[in-house]
Amino acid sequence: MPSNQKLLQGLLTPTGSSSQTNQKIIQYTKNQINQNPSPEKSINLFHCLNELNDDSIVKEIQRRLNSGNLFMVNLSHAQWSALVFILLSSEKNLNFIDLKTYSASAEALLGLLPVVKICKKALLSGCNLTQTSCEALSSVLSATSSRLIELDMSNNNLQDLGVKRLCAGLGSPQCALQILRLSGCQITEEGCASLASALKSNPSHLRELDLSYNHPGDSGIKLLSPLREDPCWRLDTLRMDPHGDQWMKTGLKKCKCVLC
Repeated sequence: MPSNQKLLQGLLTPTGSSSQTNQKIIQYTKNQINQNPSPEKSINLFHCLNELNDDSIVKEIQRRLNSGNLFMVNLSHAQWSALVFILLSSEKNLNFIDLKTYSASAEALLGLLPVVKICKKALLSGCNLTQTSCEALSSVLSATSSRLIELDMSNNNLQDLGVKRLCAGLGSPQCALQILRLSGCQITEEGCASLASALKSNPSHLRELDLSYNHPGDSGIKLLSPLREDPCWRLDTLRMDPHGDQWMKTGLKKCKCVLC
């Protein structure tokens, strides 16, 4: 008997028929998945369900994928975990993920974080990300197992606090990110100071930084511009134009600035 199944059966007192016992183990496993365990534990639990010949949750998500209905709305934690399990179990090489393919939301990012970690490129532009999203991505950037080298978070209302949280990972010695796009994220000189500090902590990787359509101010520009010239840093592309306080507006107000 597979070790995962044996472990689960050991957690329950077998009563009634073998079929009844099996159903109890299956229900126990599903309850464990719904308790929001770590991504690694969720994947192990789905392997357990496979061994128990129950793939109902996975099949439900797989039907959506096969039908072309990839946009995931109001998924339970178990369903997000099933989607992660499918993507990680796929034979296709996951080099990039476009979050909008599934759902342009902070919830989708948290659900698919294990997939983001193994991708080289993550497209998260205009996905309604929050400062909590930045904290989650910071943990990805600082993970030794992360393969991420390109991250596009443009056109999200991250503000300076979100950037500060992201920089905790960006400044980590384990971070190998080469391209970071933060265009139109309502960043001011305070956020630029956080970025400069993170890059000084880990100067050897980032090669491209896009901060266009933000409001760095003179001090923000002065903090970051010298990093492009310093041979200690690999940063060879720094975009900060256009910039100004007019880009601190949100939604349609920002569009009005463009039309003017």
